[in-house]
Amino acid sequence: MNTKKIIKQYTQDGLSCKEIADSLGTYSKKIERLLKKNGVELRTKSEAAKNAFKSGRSTPSIKKGEKRSESDKIAISIGMEKRWKAMPESQREQIKAGAKERWDKIPEEKRREMQVKAGQALRKTCTEGSKAEKSLKSNLEANGYEVQMHKKGLIQGNFEIDLLLPALNTIIEIDGPQHFLPVFGEERLAEVVKLDGIKNGLLLGRGFCVIRVKYLCNNFNKAVERRLWDLVSKAVADVEKKFPPKDKRFIELEIN
Repeated sequence: MNTKKIIKQYTQDGLSCKEIADSLGTYSKKIERLLKKNGVELRTKSEAAKNAFKSGRSTPSIKKGEKRSESDKIAISIGMEKRWKAMPESQREQIKAGAKERWDKIPEEKRREMQVKAGQALRKTCTEGSKAEKSLKSNLEANGYEVQMHKKGLIQGNFEIDLLLPALNTIIEIDGPQHFLPVFGEERLAEVVKLDGIKNGLLLGRGFCVIRVKYLCNNFNKAVERRLWDLVSKAVADVEKKFPPKDKRFIELEIN
């Protein structure tokens, strides 16, 4: 075992003895003994609980019927994000393997029910908008912008616009993985890329400013919502200050 690495994981990265032990395939007591032997003072239960909350490994207790505050939600999501990024690859693989094992143990009938619900959620997203789209719409409107979602008829063809800001003549498109990865096969990806190119050309030809967000996140939480808003709000503010010249009306952003 790499003693220096283990000490760093405990003292600097904030991992618990159990988390370190799990990543190494050993026992937490063994990690505790190694830390003590090297003069590391172990955290008390209270300190460990605070550290777990700060890093997103656990959440603060709340009474029945109460709701978490927005600040708590943001702190939890940021902590979980940091923890996942700092986690050793071996531990990530263990978590993924555990998730797959739990899925395989679910009865076939229950799995089919879950898949049907997932399909219904996807169809609902297509008609009502994704969480990212609805979040941006809400934030933009709260900042005084008129926003139209899933607008059709702006350009020739059966194209639908994610978000339109009429006053700024600006389009915002949120591109999920299917726009740049072969999620549904190489042929489908080539078709999507081609259609995106045509859509961009038609919009720019009509004088619109196009903001395209390459959305690489696997889920949508408070941390992602905050980063997305920071990126898009800055781009929109830049457009509002001085509408870009024709050759700079295509703005690409990326969030991961």
